Amino acid sequence: MITAIVMINADRNSIPETAQRIADIEGVSEVYSVSGEFDIVAILKVKQYEDLAALVTEHLLKMPEIASTRTLMAFRTFSKSDLEHAFDIGLDE
Repeated sequence: MITAIVMINADRNSIPETAQRIADIEGVSEVYSVSGEFDIVAILKVKQYEDLAALVTEHLLKMPEIASTRTLMAFRTFSKSDLEHAFDIGLDE
């Protein structure tokens, strides 16, 4: 599974509607409205890089409410449960 984080600058008058439209796209697992440099952050999970390219260029960038995007590719996923499990390894004797 390929995970990407897409940071989005959008029309500020339509952030809730834009975020919902993004959330409805296949391959988008989570969408957040955020403060700071970007307006929306979307977490994408796809099977192939071609799917990611299509999702960003054929869906997100064609939405008139989206002014720009910045995409980050995830190398690894770390979660609290993963870290706790790693530290538990070898403790049972």
